[in-house]
Amino acid sequence: MIRLLVVDDHPIVRGGLRDSFADVEDIVVVGEAGDGAEGVERAMSLSADVVLMDLRMPEMDGVTATAALREQGSSARVLILTTFDSESDVLPAIEAGAIGYLLKDALPDELMRAVRAAARGESVLAPSVTQHLMGQVRRPGAGTLTDRERQVLQLVANGRSNREAAATLFIGEASIKTHLQHIYDKLGVRDRAAAVAEGYRRRLLT
Repeated sequence: MIRLLVVDDHPIVRGGLRDSFADVEDIVVVGEAGDGAEGVERAMSLSADVVLMDLRMPEMDGVTATAALREQGSSARVLILTTFDSESDVLPAIEAGAIGYLLKDALPDELMRAVRAAARGESVLAPSVTQHLMGQVRRPGAGTLTDRERQVLQLVANGRSNREAAATLFIGEASIKTHLQHIYDKLGVRDRAAAVAEGYRRRLLT
């Protein structure tokens, strides 16, 4: 019997997922949680085999909760179930230790197969997520910032303008713009604010 925990901040979603597994013989929903922190606590206390984890929640998001479970030595396999499939959502979740990533438009049968596969330790990815990961692999250096790019991102996070960052690093303002574009491409974002947010999410910034 696969012990399943549902973590989502929307009660209706949790109820719908619980109902979906109600008549499944080999899967039992042992509990629910409304945010990541509660999800980590319940996954540990209920000895969950698989955690269906939403991505964006109050208190603690799904990526942070996934990483926390791994750090605490939990054997639960985390299967992300969300409506978001951008590269900036997918990659941090996989890096945090999620074994799978599905979208909420998945059919019930797909979801059940995914839970069973996750329980066996097999990765499960929605087609659009696979495309993101393939694109990441095909782009040389994608996702990995150079030391200079980290410096630029840190200055931006500290509120420096392009001109101020250029003066601090003794390079031209055009070089700052070039570095920023490389940072955006590698992190899968489109602007400064998103780059800073992603930098903190990936712990590239202090």
